Amino acid sequence: MTTAEVLSELKGISRRTFYRWRELGKAPKAFTLPNGELRVWRSDFHAWLRSREGAAA
Repeated sequence: MTTAEVLSELKGISRRTFYRWRELGKAPKAFTLPNGELRVWRSDFHAWLRSREGAAA
């Protein structure tokens, strides 16, 4: 998933918030392509969402 796709799925968080979460280690695991763009495996994104559901309860 691209950063834009992740932000769209999260509905309403800003790009700045996403990168801040990355700095704090609270974002889904991402990897960098050779051109410098970030990508998130969809399976990692969904696993991260499930882990956040447990943290919110």
